Amino acid sequence: MIVAEDSALLRQGIVRLLTDDGFEVAAECGDTADLLGLVAAHAPDAVLLDIRMPPTHTDEGLVAAAAIRAAHPATGVLLLSQYVETTSTVQALAERPEGFGYLLKERVADIDELGGALQRVAAGETVLDPLVVARLLDTPRAPGPLDELTGRERDVLALMAEGRSNEAIAQKLVIGGKTVETHVRNVFTKLRLEPDLLEHRRVMAVLTYLRG
Repeated sequence: MIVAEDSALLRQGIVRLLTDDGFEVAAECGDTADLLGLVAAHAPDAVLLDIRMPPTHTDEGLVAAAAIRAAHPATGVLLLSQYVETTSTVQALAERPEGFGYLLKERVADIDELGGALQRVAAGETVLDPLVVARLLDTPRAPGPLDELTGRERDVLALMAEGRSNEAIAQKLVIGGKTVETHVRNVFTKLRLEPDLLEHRRVMAVLTYLRG
């Protein structure tokens, strides 16, 4: 694991939380200048990376994430942001969501959520912050297939876009596994999407639709 965060205090806090929870943090840094070299040297399972890094505090994290994913496709990348940023992040996710995630910094204090997200991106899955999903679903758009979904199907779609498995969706919504499977089929049918056994493929399809 590598942690890249320009705030020294937050970075140290994240490293302490992760190590206390059993994660091995191989390196940490406060900017992206040496990040790619650290990834090459340590070959981590995942990199935890702030979107807004020095020197301009705009998109350095996204640029670094793209470079890591191009040079080291087996390394998962989990982006952190203080704000809900949908456009650029969702575009990056929709292009290739495998092993890629995005969480708001307020989630960092919940080590179960942060640790789970890191494990999922390290395993090649996708993680998208629930508030980002909610913003995407609530974005005004022209009438379309999304309007055909029932309230429960929208709940399932939101959890799918977060990268949740059918089992996790069932637990979250307190419904049966067969019911979840039915809702997932209905979502794919109504959104004109082909179902796929791979979780990251269905997330990619959903995000591509939501982005449009």
